Amino acid sequence: MRAPAKGAEAASEASAPSLPPASAVTLSEHDGVRYLHLDSPWVQGAMRIRRPQHMELVYVQRMLACLLWLPTEEIGRGHAVQLGLGAGAITRFTATTLRMPTTVVEISREVVDVNARWFHLPRTAEVVVGDAAAWLAQAEPASVRLLHADLYDQDAAAPVLDDAPFYAACHRVLERTGGLFAVNLFGRHASFARSIALVAEAFGADQVWSLTPTREGNTIVVAGRGVVVPAREELAARAEVLERRFGTLGLPARKWLRMVRPYAPYAP
Repeated sequence: MRAPAKGAEAASEASAPSLPPASAVTLSEHDGVRYLHLDSPWVQGAMRIRRPQHMELVYVQRMLACLLWLPTEEIGRGHAVQLGLGAGAITRFTATTLRMPTTVVEISREVVDVNARWFHLPRTAEVVVGDAAAWLAQAEPASVRLLHADLYDQDAAAPVLDDAPFYAACHRVLERTGGLFAVNLFGRHASFARSIALVAEAFGADQVWSLTPTREGNTIVVAGRGVVVPAREELAARAEVLERRFGTLGLPARKWLRMVRPYAPYAP
């Protein structure tokens, strides 16, 4: 049966490796892609089986648009952190493709175990089984270069963490000059204006951007700490380099430039 994905991303059909009957995690496969579910039809992540480094889901691709805000020579430097593992696509990218020291925080031990068995979880990544808010509270300030948050439960109705203290904590752990945060939100949901306003409150309105919503409504918000936005020509050059290096992995960086919008408060 075709099923909506997380945030209504593309769907899958059942036919996958079996897990124990009591498992809260389920898998499905369709057209060479393996999907991860949390005991519901909503897709929590995906991996192309023969090309595990490929970014299969569009909204996950756009979460990496934050790389546009990095000078080309700094790509791969610093510490990368993911809050929420999903099917491990961003973890595989930062740990294996970029070879960055990578930490992933995932509250479900079962999701971690399934990733290790079925989704090529990199052995070089540090895996913390625990609550993302608790991890942020104890993390060293100004220690993270790239921070990605994709925190949804089995209902995929709204982010599990989406309040002022959470976004303030995300800001606190980023490097003071050029640290970047990307979060997956539902751009067509009534809560979006509130969520992005909270991000702007924590980071500053001039340090927040959003990308065009995906067809299914996922909107990626990028926020920076001390980011200096270069001229359009420099951004275009960065996009060219990113697409040349990672385009075959599903990162259409030149298209991202046409999708980016600076934050503007929503009119009441």
